[in-house]
Amino acid sequence: MSLIIDNISFSYGERTILGELSLEVPTGTTTAVVAPSGSGKSTLLRIIAGLLTPSSGSIILDGKNLSLVPTHLRSIGMVFQDNQLFPHLNVYDNVMFGLRMAKTEKTIAANRCRDLLDLVGLSQAAKQSVATLSGGESKRVALARALAPSPKLLLLDEPLTGLDSELHDRLAHDLQRILHATSTTALLVTHSIPEAEIISDSIHRLQITIDIVPDGEKK
Repeated sequence: MSLIIDNISFSYGERTILGELSLEVPTGTTTAVVAPSGSGKSTLLRIIAGLLTPSSGSIILDGKNLSLVPTHLRSIGMVFQDNQLFPHLNVYDNVMFGLRMAKTEKTIAANRCRDLLDLVGLSQAAKQSVATLSGGESKRVALARALAPSPKLLLLDEPLTGLDSELHDRLAHDLQRILHATSTTALLVTHSIPEAEIISDSIHRLQITIDIVPDGEKK
């Protein structure tokens, strides 16, 4: 279930956000796109997820062009910077959410949820309110929730933002272990090369597109 990004460009008005970006994420591996803030990393993920339409180029997942595939049918999971957990649901029900939406058989869904909570080290917190979780625990729940429906592709938008350095590094190693254990095809975007080196199998440095204004014209 490889991901192929083929000459993707995106412009907002006259401003070019992404310019002819191409890369491939082989099945079962993690690729990191590294670039500073404001360089279009999150825009790329939104295009892949179907939340934005590229100006040109195509996204191919598992041999299928996604250009006409609605977001909810793309089988893509996403972990956000701010986790976006459902505050009214406990840990278990957060992880179960995607499985229930997919109408997964109850026994299969329950086993899947328990396996993932065990994998991320939160089996004992299943019935705990997400409002009581630490920052690291919240990020583990967000990862388990995204993995639960077994997506063809997992998108990770700076998933370890906001953690202190010691916890950040520990979770980076845990994230690498979990992605490998689940044979997940994943695309990580981050500004941190050390983080990318821990988590990913390959790194792509995003070239920043700069609109050059001719002499004499106002920016």
